[in-house]
Amino acid sequence: MAKEWILNSAMNRFQLNFKRNVGPTSESIRNCHPKNIDEWREYYFSQVRSEEHIIELGKKLFIKITEIIQLEVSDLTEQDCIDYMVQLVIDRTYDGYTTEIQTVYGQLEKKLGVKIESAPDEWDRLFNVDFFIKMGEKYIGLQIKPEKTGFQLQEIFKEYALQEDTHKKFTEVFGGKVFYVYSAKVGDKKQIINTEVIDEISQEINRLNP
Repeated sequence: MAKEWILNSAMNRFQLNFKRNVGPTSESIRNCHPKNIDEWREYYFSQVRSEEHIIELGKKLFIKITEIIQLEVSDLTEQDCIDYMVQLVIDRTYDGYTTEIQTVYGQLEKKLGVKIESAPDEWDRLFNVDFFIKMGEKYIGLQIKPEKTGFQLQEIFKEYALQEDTHKKFTEVFGGKVFYVYSAKVGDKKQIINTEVIDEISQEINRLNP
């Protein structure tokens, strides 16, 4: 498992598995319609890339690992590892938190013209709500999420399903709906990418405050 992780990490880092190196593998196997792996192997080596070419990529991967990565690893110190862990859990977490706050307060408050507040820890645990908008005696819930890059649809649907009941409970208790707000880095700033949610929240504000 450790060996496979090293190989996979190095291959991705040096882009040896990119289309320009190994060809359009997904498209090629669909064109091939192989009945078994031997048919696919024969098709690939004859129609996509030669066996000699793939062997050369394997040799290049070995060089990258043994000469470049091994040298980089040998230069690491214990203090490098300590500094990295501190930066990861303190600096980067704080940076993520502040950009999230800026996205919510800077963009949503300006567009909606209402005050947005951080939800109590209890609400986060019970209702999966990060922020709220108070409308008299009622509340609208907000959940801020980074863009789902790299996630499979089934993972997203599973997450929604798990949170659906808690969001229904929030509405039963506080009267307002819960909305997902997705943010992503555009240039050097965080921006709301599902901008249609702003109109949906605005409609909910009008519903609760006729």
